[in-house]
Amino acid sequence: MTDSPDALRAEIERTRGALGADVDALSDKVNPAKIADRQTRRVRAAFGSLRDHVMGAADDAGTGLGNAASDAAGSVSDAAHHARAKVEGNPLAVGLIAFGAGLLAASLIPASNAERRAAAAAKEQAQPLLDEAADVAKDIADDLRGPVQDAVGAVTDRAKAAAHTVAGEAAAAGQDVKDRAEQARDNVRES
Repeated sequence: MTDSPDALRAEIERTRGALGADVDALSDKVNPAKIADRQTRRVRAAFGSLRDHVMGAADDAGTGLGNAASDAAGSVSDAAHHARAKVEGNPLAVGLIAFGAGLLAASLIPASNAERRAAAAAKEQAQPLLDEAADVAKDIADDLRGPVQDAVGAVTDRAKAAAHTVAGEAAAAGQDVKDRAEQARDNVRES
């Protein structure tokens, strides 16, 4: 180490910079919002790959379901272990993990015939309502088209009138300044 004041100052500045970066990284690492965000991304990625794996294996239900269940159990176990360690005292993260586990369980259980029939019946009953809503939306859009165009025209006309007024006032103010400048010049010459 050197005894030069400039070298000491430079070393202090480097140390301060490194310490500041370490403090920033540490505060980012322990920030509850950042922890929850990182954990949410990990859980989503795990469930996304698991879902892709499960959905891709739907054709081979016998082997694929067994593997998916095994993988799911391992992934859920790993996620639960990591989650427990990271989110202790954070009820939002615990709730998100429980919700994700429920979604996973629901995606692993195939729909029953009764559920399929109920979904088809609901779709059939909802279709006329959807068609009617689309028609009403089109009618409203058609009804509003004229007033909106009128309003746009009125705003455009007002903007043009305001621009014309401002231009006229600016010209008058410019002429007034010019006249006063000439008057001041004449006053200076007379003095």
